[in-house]
Formats: sequence, structure tokens, C-alpha cells
Amino acid sequence: MNSSLLEQALQLGLLKEEYEKICDILQREPNFTELSIFSVMWSEHCSYKNSIVWLKTLPKEGSKMLAMAGEENAGLVDIGDGLACCFKIESHNHPSAIEPYQGAATGVGGINRDIFSMGARPIAQLNSLRFGNINTDRTKWLVKGVVKGIGDYGNAFGIPTVGGEVYFDDCYEQNILVNAMSVGIVEKGKTISAGAGEPGNPVYIFGSATGKDGIHGAAFASKDMSEDSINDLPSVQVGDPFWEKLILEATMEIIETNAVVGMQDMGAAGITCSTSEMSAKTDVGMDIHLDKVPMRQADMKGWELLLSESQERMLVVVKKGMEKEVERIFEKWELTYAQIGMVTDTKRVRYYMNGELEADIPAESLVLGGGAPIYHRTWKEPQYFEKINEYSIDKIEDTSLEEAKKSALKLMEEPNIASKRWVYQQYDSMVGTVNQSTNRASDASVVKVKGTNKSLALTVDCNSRYIYADPFLGTQIAVSEAARNIRCSGGVPTAITNCLNFGNPYNEEVYFQFKSAIEGMGVACRKFDTPVTGGNVSFYNQSTNGQAVYPTPTIGMVGIIDEPSKLMGLAFQNEGDAIVLVGPRTNDLGSSQYLAKVKRVEFSPCPEFNLDTEFQLHLFLEELASLGFSASVHDISEGGLFVCCAESAISGGLGFDVCTDKDLRIDASLFGEGQSRVVVSVSQDRVSDLMKMAENMGLPVLHMGTVTAGAVVVNGQIWGDIQDFANPYHTAIEGHLN
Repeated sequence: MNSSLLEQALQLGLLKEEYEKICDILQREPNFTELSIFSVMWSEHCSYKNSIVWLKTLPKEGSKMLAMAGEENAGLVDIGDGLACCFKIESHNHPSAIEPYQGAATGVGGINRDIFSMGARPIAQLNSLRFGNINTDRTKWLVKGVVKGIGDYGNAFGIPTVGGEVYFDDCYEQNILVNAMSVGIVEKGKTISAGAGEPGNPVYIFGSATGKDGIHGAAFASKDMSEDSINDLPSVQVGDPFWEKLILEATMEIIETNAVVGMQDMGAAGITCSTSEMSAKTDVGMDIHLDKVPMRQADMKGWELLLSESQERMLVVVKKGMEKEVERIFEKWELTYAQIGMVTDTKRVRYYMNGELEADIPAESLVLGGGAPIYHRTWKEPQYFEKINEYSIDKIEDTSLEEAKKSALKLMEEPNIASKRWVYQQYDSMVGTVNQSTNRASDASVVKVKGTNKSLALTVDCNSRYIYADPFLGTQIAVSEAARNIRCSGGVPTAITNCLNFGNPYNEEVYFQFKSAIEGMGVACRKFDTPVTGGNVSFYNQSTNGQAVYPTPTIGMVGIIDEPSKLMGLAFQNEGDAIVLVGPRTNDLGSSQYLAKVKRVEFSPCPEFNLDTEFQLHLFLEELASLGFSASVHDISEGGLFVCCAESAISGGLGFDVCTDKDLRIDASLFGEGQSRVVVSVSQDRVSDLMKMAENMGLPVLHMGTVTAGAVVVNGQIWGDIQDFANPYHTAIEGHLN
């Protein structure tokens, strides 16, 4: 064994046993270019080598599914009327922590290319963002950079950003999370595969020229962050949304020619990934001539061209004999393009530079499920569970009504609860489509499907504090809340995509969190018939000092609203309407924002949750949408009942007068985050109908109050006007950041 080559392999992030496996595959020792190829394709980011054994346990089949997870670049579900919805969520965490503007912008660009490479036109974007302490200079810099990067790219590209979530917790101080989701529409039967087809088909690259930005980006995303991570700045790509818009339109046009055999965007690992994956998918090979790749910089080496992650690039395999047709379209849109190779029958990817063979590798050996290593990691229960088990609500003194008012005001301006208006005002939510949610606020974002009566209900959800407390139950809650938000908007959940953000998988406690979260996700997805269409695993969200982020398996979910009459909103509509609480009522403060931010109790259990009860609530919400007599529906989440009512009141410009359950503690009634609960407002003449419907489904129900003209009243005590709560709610984030 060549010791210098082994040393190079170790420096590139490969293990000794992985180097030996490479030698077995090649039946010789690799050269530097081949080592570089394996280092990115066998990185965690590309190969899922530490996660695939658990990912395979997730449900992948459902009544609406059109493409199994892993089959294509993104998920695909049937939405009726001859249309399909294509959607996916991915992370761009490490790049955004180093260079927030470009890191976030290129994350948005990359996820949109996944959608339109399948022939779907993107119609909406969402994101899930996690930052550290909002008062630190670093966090302020990161928030401003990330939000501007997302806004500038999405606005210029012309696809609306319609929803998302933003959280702040100290565990994300060094490792922020930037998860981007894109949703598109395509006619059924007109999707494009990521295969290469028959030998003899020409292979084209088109879009931007290739530079040195992003080299080893996949490897960068597969290691812990440290003080030296700034030295990896060249791994951060640079995006151009105007160029991407041209690529989108050219892509849509070449698809119409029927000349396209297969297509894939160039994300992680660039040319290496797209050529090897497309070859392996259809059991063929490719000969690629790297010197033909359009370059931004002179004298680029072969391995640099292979590993570059320059943005706005696509690989397309064209039917032999139709080259002129696609070239005409590239030229029409003034795109850089070149034929760089040919599909072969060798089952190998062979890369040439100026006629010299630089790498020769079996395509199957590089891809997920092929020759890439698969590991079965060990795990152990986290030690901090001992602190959680010591928690008892009896150790927490209940609040008085006077103190509860102060707590309510504090919660309304807590960054995890306060309005994210400062963020979403920088996103264009109307460009390119009709976004109904801007006209009627709802728990999920609602986007009309043009040419039909249908709308899509879209959401991203994950309360990572719950998952930290109990990864199995907490992830069930994440799936359930996503589905609940869609149900509260009048939709029927269809499927999920996920972005699995965790620490270092070699840490046994982190791996326990991961495998438990996957188990919980599988249980919930099967219950709601929302199979997993695919997504992204992002490990190594951990600093070298051992500080890992909360386990954060972000759930992106798509639902269908069949007709406008079923659309439900969260805003109170009419003074005098009844306010009704549907769902279980318990003395529960576990993992609540009240407990963490007001009482400063860091370790507590996951809030009370029962999956069967949650399912019954969804059936209730489905019937409510069909009957159409509710004025508003809003689910109870962060901040509990008070925040839920306040958000509905603020959104409707009204107030509320409510009484808490006399059998419960005041703090648990107002601020507890026990699950499977919604607040519904209805006209007084429909209260009995609503309560009977809930009772028939076995759900607890409480007629707890009335919508007012503006006053906020709790247990008979006047707490002021709704504006007293709206003002801090709307201005808190901006106040912290400026």
C-alpha cells in the first residue's frame, strides 16, 4: 500500500478501511483525481453512509405517490386534474455559517434546480432557519446575511417565498441551520428522469461556466465546524439568480422538444455527482472530456473541474440526432453550453483531460445504494436525560393572574414566538403566482394552482426543543404539527420531505437522537399516510468543542385543498363569536417556551402527546373544513393557549375574553404546550354543533370565551387592549436586530 496515497486519502476525509475498499473496487491504487472523487462521493453529504440504514425504514409508498424516495431528484405526488406536485427540502448549513449571504442564496438556487430539472416549474419557496442568541453580534450578522441572501435570490429569480419558520436558541450559536424548500407543478407524464438512456447519447453541460468556487463543498459539509472553518471559505459557492432564471426557461423549452433523455442539476460534488448518478441510474457509463467544459478560470486542473460546485449548472443527456435542436435553444437564451461527453456501455465514468485519462471508476461504486460504504453506528441514551427525568411540575410554583399577564407580554416578544414580519417583509410572496395566504392568514401557506379550483397547503415544521427532550415523541409531534397546520388550513396532507439536521454521527448520543427521530417519523408518517418522498441528511452540525445543535429533523409537507370553500384561516372574524378549545387539557408545561424563557427551566420532558388523539383531531378538522361553518381555526403550539388566541386576535384586528379550565393550573392552561389542540371560533348559533361534532369523535371540548372588539380579558380580569400585545409582538425581532 502506498503510504503517501493513504495519507492523502486521510487528509481528504476518507478512512483507512475506505481507502482499502477503493483499492478493491479499482483493483489497483487510485490516483489523486480518483481519490478526490471518492472523497466527495463517499462523504456523508453525498453517500449517507451513516444514515442510510435508518432512512430505508421510512415509509415510501402512499396513495398519492408518483415517485419513490431516491428514484428522482425530488418528491412527486399526484394532486389531480392531470397535475403533479414536485417538492424537496435541503440544507445549506455550513456554507451559511461561513458566508451567510451566498450560503443562503445558493441554497435557494440549488433546491429550485432540483425541481425544474424534473420538468416542474417552481411556484413557491419556504425555509426553516435556526440561529443562536439573537443579542450577539455574530447572530445579528448571520440573520441579516441569510435573510437578505434568501430574499435577493428568490425575488430576482421570480419565485415567491410563502412561508417558513425562524428559531433562536443558544445551541445554534456556532452552527446555524438554513433549510430551503421548493415546490413546483408539472403535468403528469411530462416529468424528466435523471437517467442517461442508451449508449451513444450526447452529454451536455449548460448554464454558468465552471470556476473554482465550491471545490470540496460536500466534504466541507461533512465535518464539524471549528475556528479554522473560515479557511474553507472557497468551499462556499456564488450564485446568480438572473442566470438561473434563464436556465429555468431554457430547461422548460428543451423539455418541450422531446429531445431530453435525462437531466440533473449540479449540486454537491458537481460534475462528478451528476455524471456518476445518471450513469448508475440506467446502468450505463459516460466518457467525459473535462477540457471541453466552459471555464471561468484558465488552467483549471481536471480534479478541480470535477469537484467544482459552481452554481447555475445543469447536465443534460440528449437523444442522439437532436443536438442542433437543443443547441438552438441554449443559444436563444444566451447560455454557456458544450457537449462534454457521450453515454457508453462500459458502466464506468471515465474522465479525460486534453486526451489523457485522469480517472476511470465504476459508476455504481460512487452512488448511494451502490458501492458507497454503509455503516451501522452504535448509540446510547444521552446523559442529559437524567436531568429531564428529575423534572416535576410540582417543583414549579403556579402563577397568579397578575403575574400571568406579565408572562404573556414577555412571551409575545420572545424571538421564538414574536412575529417574523422583519424577515418575511424582505421576501416577495406574490411574485409569479397567486398566494392566497396573503389574503387570509392560515396555519399553512396556501398557494393557488392556476387553471384549477385547487390550492396547495405548504408548511415546514419542527420544534427542536421537543425533540431534544424526546427524539421519538418529539419527531412524531413535528410530523403531526405539519399535518395539523395543513388540516387547520382546510387541506389534506399528502407526503413529506425532510431535512435531518444533527450533530456528529460518531457521537453515540447524537446517533441515539438520530435513530430515535427516524423511528418516530416513521410511526407518524404511517399514521397520516404521508410517506417520505426524500430530502437531505445534514450531520456534523457540531463544533469541535462538542457543542451540537438540538436534533432538528425539519418536516416539509404538502397538502391539497380541493376547493376554495374548504379554505380555513386563523384570524378571528366577528365580534361576539364563540371561542372553543378542542383537544385534551392537561397540567403540562413540558418543553414549553414559558418554562424555558420565563421560568428558565432548561430540562423538561416533551409535552404530552398521543398519536391516536392527534389523528382524531385531524378527522375533526377534515369534517370542519367540509362543513365550512367555522370563522377561524388555529392550532396551539409555542406559547400555548394565550399566544394562540392572541395571534388569532391580532390577525383579525379583534380581541378575546376567555376563561381557563378551573381544574388546571393557570400557567398550564395559558402557556402549556400540550399537543393535539386547536382554538376554533364560530358564530354563537353553531357552538352546540361544533361541540357535538368534537364529542362524537372522542375529543374533549370547552366553550371558553368570546371574540371582543379589542379588549383582552382573562378569567374576568382586563389585561388591556389587543394592541398592547400586538405592538411588542410585531416589533420585537426588529428591535433585537437593530
